[in-house]
Amino acid sequence: MEEKNRKKIAILFGGCSSEYEVSLQSAYAVVAHMDTEKYEPILIGIDRAGKWYLYQGEPSGIPEDSWCREEVCTPAAVSPDKELHGLILLDGQEVKELPLDGALPILHGKNGEDGTVQGVLELAGIPIIGCNTMSSAICMDKGTAHRLAKECGVKVPRAYTVSKAEANQMQLRIWGRELNYPLFVKPLRAGSSFGITKVAGPEDLEGAVRHAFEYDSYVILEETIPGFEVGCAVLGTEELLVGEVDEIELSQGFFDYTEKYTLKTSSIHVPARISPEKAKEIKETAKTIYRGLGCSHFARVDMFLTPEGEIYFNEVNTIPGFTAHSRYPNMMKAAGISFEELLSRLLVCV
Repeated sequence: MEEKNRKKIAILFGGCSSEYEVSLQSAYAVVAHMDTEKYEPILIGIDRAGKWYLYQGEPSGIPEDSWCREEVCTPAAVSPDKELHGLILLDGQEVKELPLDGALPILHGKNGEDGTVQGVLELAGIPIIGCNTMSSAICMDKGTAHRLAKECGVKVPRAYTVSKAEANQMQLRIWGRELNYPLFVKPLRAGSSFGITKVAGPEDLEGAVRHAFEYDSYVILEETIPGFEVGCAVLGTEELLVGEVDEIELSQGFFDYTEKYTLKTSSIHVPARISPEKAKEIKETAKTIYRGLGCSHFARVDMFLTPEGEIYFNEVNTIPGFTAHSRYPNMMKAAGISFEELLSRLLVCV
């Protein structure tokens, strides 16, 4: 295919987030599996300080985190001009324009998955491959997401959202008793399990809350749901496709950041070791949550399955891990959709 006929797709990676390194791995996997005969990847790196660059070096420099070098990076900014729907490049003393056909943010956590970048792209008229500004912000806020899921008829854990002004010892102890121990303390808006603590008793509650406040200005106290976590990879906007349900088997603790990326004491089973009937029910619940929270294009819906067979909502990851070994692609692979086909289905919408 001729160069001029290829659609220019911005792949956004990095970002000023605690999940910076994860983003680099995911973005590299996306670039490595794109159909470059149909699409031209425009690599937009965001450094830890939040500066944007057009990266024109080798893609292999991304996962190595050696990409941010002056000789291969041009400072860039999103143009507010909707007619351009693209970027402004500051190439020395010269200002250049780079129109885009679409943008695929592969940015995990704050300042990327929370609606901030999506809002900039929407203002610029750049088509987003993924959830829009509103749904990204809603899904990132655990309290809001749970309230909306409950309105859709889905069971959610009992929880309390805590501001710093409310985080006094007496009030925390009251909420802890109401939720029962063990309970979870989480930053309200963070990803990859950063700042999360499983609290066994009241003596550890204040320390866990202080730790969570290191990642956000609000914290959520949440009851423990017995059973295990299951996930659904959802693809589409109007017509939805759901990959095979996966199951997280834990031997101890909970599925924290270390376990997510090392699986030292846990295993992920795809498909989940559950009946076909229960898998179908979980998939339908995932669709209900996905639509209820306004998701589009792709997202991973995580839930809990109790020993009694009840399904509880946990969270939605609007930009889940996207390496070839991540949960989302593996659930799709188990449903017969390769990584390459998955990306083609996503990109065909622009």
